[in-house]
Amino acid sequence: MSEIDGRLDVIDHFAVQVSDIASAVHWYRDRFACEVDFQDETWALLRFQNVHVALVIPDQHPTHLAVLRSDAARFGPLSPHRDGTRSVYLDGPAGNAVEVLWRPEARSNP
Repeated sequence: MSEIDGRLDVIDHFAVQVSDIASAVHWYRDRFACEVDFQDETWALLRFQNVHVALVIPDQHPTHLAVLRSDAARFGPLSPHRDGTRSVYLDGPAGNAVEVLWRPEARSNP
């Protein structure tokens, strides 16, 4: 893929893999007083003051950094998610996954 012009304006979240979502949510909430925006058996989204942390089980999502872009479709075909967002995963030069995320709310996009 060729280089795409533009800045990295907003880091939306980073995702870490855990074996047990409920236990991990409990651990993070007890230590950091974060809020839980979403939780089910396969993933949870924790809200900190300046970033979200996604807790994911290994067979659902890779460990990754997610950036929010209004022009996410420029990076490749977007896949829909159940929360209304759409995204595409890219492989960074060291093999790290980067999710380029689009949200329907215009105010959330750079």
